[in-house]
Amino acid sequence: MKVILTRDVPSLGKAGSVVDVKEGYARNYLLPRGLAREATEGQLRALEQERAAQQRRAAREEERARAVAQALEGRTVRVRAKAGSAGRLFGAVTAQQVAEALKGMGFDVDRRQVELPEPIKAVGTHTVTVRLPHGLLARVRVEVTADG
Repeated sequence: MKVILTRDVPSLGKAGSVVDVKEGYARNYLLPRGLAREATEGQLRALEQERAAQQRRAAREEERARAVAQALEGRTVRVRAKAGSAGRLFGAVTAQQVAEALKGMGFDVDRRQVELPEPIKAVGTHTVTVRLPHGLLARVRVEVTADG
């Protein structure tokens, strides 16, 4: 009997996959527990349509991420921080501050997406990497200026 798994089943496969199992296993275990549903023609068509829609969504998301990466690449973000007379900062510029500066420029970037190679502790220009969905990376320059 062919069934469509609704949840991951360790011995059979991942959710959404169509598997062939013995009828007793399907009727007595998988179907009553909601782990699978019977694979009828209509169910299989609906599954195909759902997969196609999911692929279209993923392609749109990747295209948006590429556009954001292209817009971010080479941009300069200005961050003000308190510094001493030698240009050394009191503390460090954090990924959160860089993300907020990017949000101020109109980019929706979370602090976890900003990767600082090392803590920014001096006034000047530094390069950080912004990790976007679908494995895309964008390099952004951070210009740190002294605030008072």
